[in-house]
Amino acid sequence: MNAVDQAADRDTAAGTRRAGVAIAIIVTCQLMVVLDATVVNIALPKIQAALGFSHAGLSWVIDAYTLTFGGLMLLGGRAGDIFGRRRLMELGLIVFSAASLAGGLAVTPAMLVAARAVQGVGAAMAAPSTLSLIAATYGEGQARNRALSIFSGVSAGAGSLGLILGGVLVSGASWRWVLFINIPIGLIAALLAPRFVPEPPRHDGRLDVLGGVLSTAGLALLIYCFIWIADGGSNAGLMAGLFAGSAVLLALFVIVEIRQRSPVMPLHLVLDRTRGPVYLALLCISAAVFAMLFFVSQFAQNVMHYSALRTGMAFLPLTTAVFIFARVMPKVLANIGPRIPLLCGPALMAASMAWLSRVSASQGYVGGLLGPFLLFGIGAGVSYVPMSATILRGVDRDETGAASGVYQTMQQVGGSVGLAVLVTVAATHGEPAALEGAAGFAALAVILAAVATIRRSSPVGGHQETQHQHPQKEAQRR
Repeated sequence: MNAVDQAADRDTAAGTRRAGVAIAIIVTCQLMVVLDATVVNIALPKIQAALGFSHAGLSWVIDAYTLTFGGLMLLGGRAGDIFGRRRLMELGLIVFSAASLAGGLAVTPAMLVAARAVQGVGAAMAAPSTLSLIAATYGEGQARNRALSIFSGVSAGAGSLGLILGGVLVSGASWRWVLFINIPIGLIAALLAPRFVPEPPRHDGRLDVLGGVLSTAGLALLIYCFIWIADGGSNAGLMAGLFAGSAVLLALFVIVEIRQRSPVMPLHLVLDRTRGPVYLALLCISAAVFAMLFFVSQFAQNVMHYSALRTGMAFLPLTTAVFIFARVMPKVLANIGPRIPLLCGPALMAASMAWLSRVSASQGYVGGLLGPFLLFGIGAGVSYVPMSATILRGVDRDETGAASGVYQTMQQVGGSVGLAVLVTVAATHGEPAALEGAAGFAALAVILAAVATIRRSSPVGGHQETQHQHPQKEAQRR
């Protein structure tokens, strides 16, 4: 081998290492913001005892994060396209870490809730850039699908991993460490990102401020509506007013986006006959995931009398199954395409939750929880990679931030709204009915996946786009 070939091999190896470090940084960012939605759940009893939260007020430790994270997501995605996706991710990680420090040092309920809200702001800045930075680091094909398998495994498994980590930290240290743990991880990722993560070209244009304000206000009000209902709100007139206000704001948002040259959410992304139903399927699956983690963790602690640590460890088989099946999905997609995985994954999750709705404490862990946990983990691992690949497929580089922002919005809003709906169901009909409702959400995802893939079953990994996409984009730009 001559010197030129040796130099080329070294450059290739160096490029592969850089890409590997880049995906590690991106996945770490995703892990932090998704995990933080559940890691605090295990610590809630300790937090209530330490800071003197009321029972109703305690829910705001979760809701404050959810509200700002879900409400600001679309604005964060488009801001990354215009101001720099890596730069916004770095800034978001710093904000998230600083808020984690403030939350860990909180001595009053108001301090902790405010810190959690700022954490949500940082997450909304950082999270929308993750998927788009993968698209910038890897072109369409097997390399991107492998990266997406890691990303999707983290997205699907971070919720249950949060319960495991929360149980370890609360049992071994203090509830404050569920927040402190973010600080070194977030700062290291922010410092390493400029060296290893490529900064994609920015999109020329102005930030759609009006669209951003309307989408943020509309989504935040929608999320608040369901949080209010879940917290026991019963004023029918106020409830109708909140929903009407949210509907008006979101309708105005759509009108503004139709007329904008650089919209915060390019409508052709969600109106695409393949991508649109997959976005909605992601929303439904996220509702099912959030509900399952919430209700089963409560069941394990309150009915089976597990400790926080034992509850977290109970989810380990589920998390392991998610990561294993997410890692094998790129080869599956290359061979058979997305159709079968998109149908089978949510179907397995629906079956798992229907099974969980019939589990009793007398069955124990092996006879009761283990089987549906494994089934759920397999279904989640099978589902997320083809959804991510389908959503990114054929998206212009200057719109990957927006596409990623919509992905994260569907995931967060679906989880928040779905959980609030099912908490209301549990309050009136019991937790088994709520789990059956979660199974219904997953079953709806199967129907949406069928709609999305009925016209296409080719492998994901090529460079082709859906045939109808270009006319929609050109019409919007005109």
